Amino acid sequence: MPSSDPLPFKPVSASQVTITELMIPSYSNFGGKIHGGIILSLIDKVAYAAAARHSGGYCVTLSVDKVVFWKPVEVGQLVSLRASVNYVGNSSLIVGVKVTSENVRTGEEHHTNSCYLTMVSVDDAGNPSPVPGLIIENATQARRWHQAWQMKQQDLAIRERERTRGEVSMETVKAAMEGERAQWQVG
Repeated sequence: MPSSDPLPFKPVSASQVTITELMIPSYSNFGGKIHGGIILSLIDKVAYAAAARHSGGYCVTLSVDKVVFWKPVEVGQLVSLRASVNYVGNSSLIVGVKVTSENVRTGEEHHTNSCYLTMVSVDDAGNPSPVPGLIIENATQARRWHQAWQMKQQDLAIRERERTRGEVSMETVKAAMEGERAQWQVG
């Protein structure tokens, strides 16, 4: 552990949180499945809990990585969300969340989705505040740290491309539309 770091380091295990909730009829959509927005809200809650546990303070959601719903969640199922901090920067934390559903009558479980959220620790004035370093305790945590680190590198590259992209010509847009399900009708 670097001794020059003003904040302590905390193990990944200190941030791990599990939330389990029964899916009730008022959470369902017209198709009888649980609204994706309900699941997203629960994901945000458990990510906040993990980030706050690690940072020791208030955290806000900066971004949610791609969320894919692999299996629908049914009314009456238990949904469990497991979260842990996988990577920390100066004030940011990347939290991994795994969502599973369980049929309480049969015991059958399904992994419905996983995603990553970037949270930022903020002080009382809403400014980013430093977070403790991260202690990696096993190979699974090391793999997750590396995946989160790669995501951060990709995000930085995307932000740089966006910053330097500038305007796109209409000829480039027209050319990109060829072979796609889009038609140019701009006057």
